[in-house]
Amino acid sequence: MMSSRAEIFANIRRGLRRTEASEAQREAVHQRLQQHPRNLVPARSLHDHEAQVELFIRMAQEAAAEVIELDSLEQLPTAIADNLEQKGQNELVLASDETLTSLGWAAVHERIECHQRIGQVGDQASLTRALVGIAETGTLMLYSRPESPTTLNFLPDTHMVVLRKQDIVGPYEDAWDRLREVSPGRLPRTVNMITGPSRSADIEQKLQMGAHGPRQLVIFLID
Repeated sequence: MMSSRAEIFANIRRGLRRTEASEAQREAVHQRLQQHPRNLVPARSLHDHEAQVELFIRMAQEAAAEVIELDSLEQLPTAIADNLEQKGQNELVLASDETLTSLGWAAVHERIECHQRIGQVGDQASLTRALVGIAETGTLMLYSRPESPTTLNFLPDTHMVVLRKQDIVGPYEDAWDRLREVSPGRLPRTVNMITGPSRSADIEQKLQMGAHGPRQLVIFLID
């Protein structure tokens, strides 16, 4: 008995007046998928790394993201506490990423209340770590894993993201190559591309921040 999936493909082939693919055709498709060929890459992203970092910062800020440069990761807890106080917030949900949880949060516990769990509706702020920053458009690439659930990227009012300057790449193609390196043979369940805070102007062409996610995006760029 034909499976539902096979039946769907059979109906599509009949509609297109095509026969089932030959073994050679299947192999050709498989080989192309394995090669990851690149399309035309915008020239603005094809520069040295220092220029790519400058481009990422400029593009991220143009997309209404707040970019804060720090000399070291150890400065992060104090910088976050200062930023949250400026926003009138005092709660933070951290991804259980050891790179983040091992920092000196005890030094700021009187200023902000920290939790480690999935994101929930009503959370004030969250902190996650980006895999890469894409200079071409000032975009962050994050991927789901047990220590960094996707809910932290979208449910809190303020999304704070840690990004190392060395993890900034030029075009999107380099970002996907990096993802394949950290997750060889199997892509994560969810890959999020985040460019600035959530917004929409669908209703009467009036810009509304936080339409589908965080109203504020803060990127802590670590040297």
